Amino acid sequence: MKFALQAKDILRNYANILYLLIGITTGCVIGFLFGNQVESIKFIGDIFLNLLFTAIIPLVFFTIASSIANLQSSERLGKLFAIVAAVFLTTVIISAAVMMLVMLAFPIAQDDTLRNMAAQAALDNPVSSNSNTSATGLAQVLTVNDFSELMARKNMLALILFSLLVGFATLRAGEKGKAFATFLNSANEVMKQLLAIIMKIAPLGLGAYFAYQVGVFGPQLIGVYAHPLALYYITCAAYFFIFFSLYAYFSAGKQGVTVFWKNNLTPSMTAIGTCSSIATIPANLLGAEKMMVPAYIRNIVIPLGAPIHKDGSSMSSIIKLAVLFAMFGKDFSAPEMLFAIFGITVLVSIVAGGIPNGGYIGEVFAITAFGFPMEQALPVAMVIGTLVDPIATLLNANGDLIASMMVTRIAEGKHWLNSRLPS
Repeated sequence: MKFALQAKDILRNYANILYLLIGITTGCVIGFLFGNQVESIKFIGDIFLNLLFTAIIPLVFFTIASSIANLQSSERLGKLFAIVAAVFLTTVIISAAVMMLVMLAFPIAQDDTLRNMAAQAALDNPVSSNSNTSATGLAQVLTVNDFSELMARKNMLALILFSLLVGFATLRAGEKGKAFATFLNSANEVMKQLLAIIMKIAPLGLGAYFAYQVGVFGPQLIGVYAHPLALYYITCAAYFFIFFSLYAYFSAGKQGVTVFWKNNLTPSMTAIGTCSSIATIPANLLGAEKMMVPAYIRNIVIPLGAPIHKDGSSMSSIIKLAVLFAMFGKDFSAPEMLFAIFGITVLVSIVAGGIPNGGYIGEVFAITAFGFPMEQALPVAMVIGTLVDPIATLLNANGDLIASMMVTRIAEGKHWLNSRLPS
């Protein structure tokens, strides 16, 4: 009976992913069976994507502005906050670097299937596909000269900067800005609910999209996704066991490794079972307590890390960008791209945490930053994000747990665990 209840809980937690996979799989089968005839249902996918594109501008604005407006300017985390930030940033960069090295060692080929997908989508959406070329300078990328231009997806970076400024302005307004902050919070919740409603038709919309893609480009698409997904899962598994052991060793030597893995099963299974870093917070807090992480550290690191510390998301960002670079014939290995990819990856891993449905805002931000046409790039990124979500969540949530040990090591010294172990 208990096993049956646990199975039901897992199915319920994964319902959205399962529905999406069923829709995509059904669409691929229909496209394979009926070939070019599926062009007649392409409009369903277009409707879904158009709804998403319509919601993106207000969603980005209210999400970022409300988050900044809700900061408490009186809070001073001081030295501990600096340590936490440094640990979070370091592990995100390391995880991204590991995935980057794997993608450089085993690059995704710029084959005809990917190029044909991009070319066909450019023909379907000539204006949108070319819109990203209008910005030629840094000022044009980060700002616009008319408020109405913020409503264009091609100016996403300018919108993000403007949203940050509005949030800080609201914070500076103090008591007089509280009413506006309340409006931002309310609007942010409304837009999240709107996104949740739109995502209800994602299985149908993406199913139609992939029926069209498979019908036009054939079953070779399976190989396009199989290669990066295999690399991602193998790399994440290696990162989980090898690097988390190294982090535990850094935290408290051999005893740290033993304590971490001995008390890590429940948090790991909770992360996989719920597919949510937020839902894993209670298990992580209990695990950190058993690992003897001090309360003042675990009660800050784990709740704070759940929305913003994303090792798995940083790695998935790399894999998505690698596929998109191959799709649009760009050189992923170009030295000048490394800093840009790392910077976008860090931002995406942070932004994605507070948004439902697989970090949609982060995906849009990355696509816009590198100038990929939204109509053909977004569905690809969404599908990859869905397929990698379980193991990405494991790394995201477990990363908070190991980070709490690392923060303790830096804050209290290398003998912190010995002083707490029974003699």
